[in-house]
Amino acid sequence: MRNCICLPDLISRKHHRYDREAELRAFDDSKAGVKGLVESGVSKIPRMFHGGKLDIGENSGSDSKLSVPVVDLKDISANPVLRVEVIDQIRSACQEWGFFQVINHGIPVNVLDEMIDGTRRFHEQDADVRKEFYTRDLKERFKYYSNGALFSGQAANWRDTFSFVVAPGTFKPEVLPPICRDIAVEYSQKIRGLGFTIFELLSEALGLDPSYLKEFNCAEGLSINGHYYPPCPEPELTMGTTKHIDVDFMTLVLQERIGGLQVLHEDKWVNVPPVHGALVVNIGAYHKWQWTEDAPLRVKYPRLFHVSEQRHSKVGEMGTWHDSNGIYSVKSAYSVLELTSRVEIVPPTVPGFVLAKVWKSWVPSKLSLWITSS
Repeated sequence: MRNCICLPDLISRKHHRYDREAELRAFDDSKAGVKGLVESGVSKIPRMFHGGKLDIGENSGSDSKLSVPVVDLKDISANPVLRVEVIDQIRSACQEWGFFQVINHGIPVNVLDEMIDGTRRFHEQDADVRKEFYTRDLKERFKYYSNGALFSGQAANWRDTFSFVVAPGTFKPEVLPPICRDIAVEYSQKIRGLGFTIFELLSEALGLDPSYLKEFNCAEGLSINGHYYPPCPEPELTMGTTKHIDVDFMTLVLQERIGGLQVLHEDKWVNVPPVHGALVVNIGAYHKWQWTEDAPLRVKYPRLFHVSEQRHSKVGEMGTWHDSNGIYSVKSAYSVLELTSRVEIVPPTVPGFVLAKVWKSWVPSKLSLWITSS
């Protein structure tokens, strides 16, 4: 028998009025997430997910030459000349984009692929098993939930997430679900090491000692998020991740083959095509201030969208793509408070569904309080 989420009659028969709060509560109380809705066979998405008019435009033909820089980290420790070149590339990417991709970064491709697969295994296991981990308790070291800001008043995203904290504090692997424990531990170790390396390069790109940002505690924390975007029956009505700000020092995103990540560059949405084995580096809001002088800080953020074509493949950049399941991604972000690693998994779906959006906004250039606060 199919798992089923029975949302209550959310339209008052007497008053003919939509009860959003009741719908949100019923959804959250089900503890089955968006995947549970899909498993129940819904053909219409609940109104809580309706996002209004969606901006899902992609690069036009004239913009096709725009691309987020790809930085090759191979041999940067052994070749000083090459290291200087890479630092120059990173400096330029941070100033012009706020994003870049890294390849030959030292994390084996099989580890990246297995992390995606571990994320898929968790989200696609039996709903009754998933429910055991469902919580909004911020004190829990491992959490499974749908939409961290579900009750914020904004349209909900078509996405489920697990999240666990590696640092600060003592990391206890036993809090992780057995179905993805081994690879999550290995991935967290390797992604943190890469984060330290990138912070050294960023420090040098800023004209500082390589250890500066690390000693500034930019890499003090690490949390890992595993996002899952199930197939959506009405992709034109909702998004996987709306435009947002990564409030951290740095985010590392492991993206699978389907893609769906966009950044806003010079008022144009630019696709970030997946590169097998690559990680996308997003200079977070805590850090972007360092790449400007007296001018207002221009902050650029990512968005994920469901691609315009339905695609099927077995292995992707962020992990495994399954014909009737989801897209997955891994997110890693550093800050005084946390390093986040995001795993994002998106299933083949109806054309046009937006996964996540990156946007840019203007904020004051003096952000020292953001950095010194904890």
